[in-house]
Amino acid sequence: MAGLSCGIVGLPNVGKSTLFNALLRKTAAAVANYPFCTIDPNVGIVDVPDPRLAVLSSISHSKKILPATVSFVDIAGLVKGASEGEGLGNQFLANIRETDAIVHVVRCFEDPDVIHVSGKIDPISDIEVINTELILADIQMAENVKNRVEKQIKGKKELQITFDALKKAIDHLNQAKPIRTLDLTPEEKESIITYPFLTGKKVLYVANVSEEFLPSLENEFVQKVREYAEKEGNTVVPLCAKIEEEVAQLSLEESKEFLESLGLAESGLSRLVKASFSLLELITYITTGEIETRAWTITRGTPAQEAAGKIHSDLQKGFIRAEVVSFDDMVSYKGRVGAREVGKARSEGKEYIVKDGDVILFFHNV
Repeated sequence: MAGLSCGIVGLPNVGKSTLFNALLRKTAAAVANYPFCTIDPNVGIVDVPDPRLAVLSSISHSKKILPATVSFVDIAGLVKGASEGEGLGNQFLANIRETDAIVHVVRCFEDPDVIHVSGKIDPISDIEVINTELILADIQMAENVKNRVEKQIKGKKELQITFDALKKAIDHLNQAKPIRTLDLTPEEKESIITYPFLTGKKVLYVANVSEEFLPSLENEFVQKVREYAEKEGNTVVPLCAKIEEEVAQLSLEESKEFLESLGLAESGLSRLVKASFSLLELITYITTGEIETRAWTITRGTPAQEAAGKIHSDLQKGFIRAEVVSFDDMVSYKGRVGAREVGKARSEGKEYIVKDGDVILFFHNV
C-alpha cells in the first residue's frame, strides 16, 4: 500500500516539530538499515518495527530486509481561523485531506520557556481548537458540494442519495460533531466516499510530556486526553518528544541503552509507528528468500488473491494457490522446507483471508 500516510497536526509550540525532527534525524543515525528516509522537506517515511523480519532473514540468508512503512506528513501552522485561511490554513488543510489518518500532537507539559499560544496549558481546549477548524473546513466543503449536486440532481436522479447524505453530514458538523461519528447507511456512505472529509479520518493523539514524567509518561493532562479520546473511540500514545529527538541521533545499540537507563522498553516513535499502522487496520504478510525478506502491507480481511496483487498484478491475475506457513512454524522447523516435511505448509485458495505474519509463497500461471 504505497502512499499510506498520517498527517501530523497540532497548535504551535506543542512539540510537533520536535517530534517530526526526531523522525527526520533517523536518516543520519542509521544509514545502514535505513529505518527512515526523507522524500520531501516535510514528508518522512518510517519503517514499521517488526523483529520477525530479521529472524526470517537469518533462516533464508536474505541479502536484504524490506519492512513495511508509514509516511508522516508534517502539517505546520494550524491555528485558530485556519479554515478561513489564517496562517497558511487552506494550504495545510489541503495537505491533511491527502492523508489516511491524523496524528494530533497535544501539549501535556508545562515549561515557562515555551510560550503557549493561549497562555495556559489546557490539552482539551487545544484539541477542540484544531477539531473546530477541521469541522469548519468540512462544513465549507460539504456546502460547496451540496450546492453543485443540487444543480445536477434534475438530470441525474441517482444523485438524490448523495444530496441527502451531504445534508445529514452538514447537520452533524453544525452540532460540532466529526464525520467519523455520523451514522449513515452503507449506500449513503458509498455516495460520499469520494469527498475527503477531514473529520472522517481516524485520529491518534500524541500526548507530549516533559522528561520529569519518565518512565511512566503519565500526568493529569495525559489522563484528560485519554478520557477525551476514549469517548471518540480513539487511541493515545504518550511520549516525550525532546527525548525522542535525542534517541534519534544515537546508534541502534546506544539508543537501546539510553532508553533502558530511562526505564523505557522501546522508543515512543516506535510505539507511534505501530499504533498508526494498527489505527488504519493494517497487517503485514511476509515473503522470504535469498534475495530479500519483505513485509507487504494489506488491510485486515484481505483475501489471498488480492494480497498477491500487492507484489505484482500478474500474481493476482494468474493466481493458482498460496502456500502459507505461520511465522512460528517457520522458526520451529527452520524454514519452508522443514515446515513442508512435517505438514505445516498449508495450501490455500484465492478466498483465504491472510493473517498478520503469514509467510507466503504464491504459485501462479506465467
